[in-house]
Amino acid sequence: MADIVTMPKLGFDMAEGTLIRWAKKEGEKVEKGELLAEIETDKATVEVESQYSGVVLKHLVSEGTPVPVNNPIAAVGAEGETYEGAAAPAAKSEAKSEPAAEKKSTNQEQSINRLADKQIESSGKLSADTAADGNLPAGVRASPLARKIAQERGISLKSLRGSGPLGRITKRDVESAKARGSGLALPGLQLAELGPAPADQRVPLSRLRAAIGRRMVQSRQEVPHFYVTHEYDVDRLLEARAQANAALEGTGEKLSVNDFIIKAAALTLRQYPNLNAKLDGDAIVQLGQVNIGVAVAVEGGLLVVVCRDADRKPLRQISQEVREMAGRVRDGKVSPEDIEGSTFSISNLGMYDVHSFTAIINPPEAAILAIGAAQEVPVVKNGQLAVGNRMRVTISIDHRVSDGAEGAQYLQALAAYIENPIALLM
Repeated sequence: MADIVTMPKLGFDMAEGTLIRWAKKEGEKVEKGELLAEIETDKATVEVESQYSGVVLKHLVSEGTPVPVNNPIAAVGAEGETYEGAAAPAAKSEAKSEPAAEKKSTNQEQSINRLADKQIESSGKLSADTAADGNLPAGVRASPLARKIAQERGISLKSLRGSGPLGRITKRDVESAKARGSGLALPGLQLAELGPAPADQRVPLSRLRAAIGRRMVQSRQEVPHFYVTHEYDVDRLLEARAQANAALEGTGEKLSVNDFIIKAAALTLRQYPNLNAKLDGDAIVQLGQVNIGVAVAVEGGLLVVVCRDADRKPLRQISQEVREMAGRVRDGKVSPEDIEGSTFSISNLGMYDVHSFTAIINPPEAAILAIGAAQEVPVVKNGQLAVGNRMRVTISIDHRVSDGAEGAQYLQALAAYIENPIALLM
């Protein structure tokens, strides 16, 4: 009897996925765990492995078809077996209605343009402004009286913006310009010829941008956020990073400040398991694994890759794994393990010289760290003014799970690793 492969649910808010490529053809052998197809979700293109071993008896959906989660997509069975089941129904898509709406909008726009053209042609005021060859005198649209006054007063019509139909310059425009002193001979004091502003552009939301919007609206509406900010001395951290990278020279590897923060945040969560948790009904589930989600910027949005068991891995391994996952994200191909299962997240905008910011919690997590840039600032050391490197970190916490005192204590404990990074290298 044939086994049915279904559309996997790759995230708690995933409703459907689009099958974009079959990696195995009908009649081709496939082993359990082998790549079967590629599926596009709201977040990324994900490689889906076969749940069974055998022969691909039938593709139940064609490439490019959106399919609801848990719906069948393929039948796998023994060689020589046949499958007579029906193809899976595709997910309903609203995209089909868009061309009609777009066509209607285009037709309306064309009608408006034709009406405007007729009005211009039939307007005596406008036609009197145009020379016989169809060009505007002096390259601007202005009434004869406005031209006469401008010539008498030495005002350049090109420096004026008209308030009449189609930007026509009127007598009032010229007199108003004279009152502002635009008739002065100095070129730098003339009004600029701005010309028409660029047209508005309507940019459709990508699947990723729409998914981010839904998640963030849900988070802000359902999760009561509160924020705590702490400033850290990162002189030693920057020195430790420089020394570590000097030791790694020639290997092609390089540690980032973010790698140190991932490790430090994970170790500190061992002391505060209430922040490595999720709300489940009337209980708080303190999670055993410390899986740090790291926000990665991509075209049109961001994705969160997951460094699993970050509290138990050395810095070098954390750096390598995050770098490889971020590369797969930017290439548009990730596995479900790359982007699912985080228990606590970090968003770092320090590379963009952001001083500090607050981040929105990624449900169902209880907290997220927002990392600012390490900046040289004046500081007081031993009663003397000096230059030091400081970095601001803000934690956003779900108030249903924790309170301000615990958030402040977590940030204090985090300082033990960030300001004494030798503990992260041991």
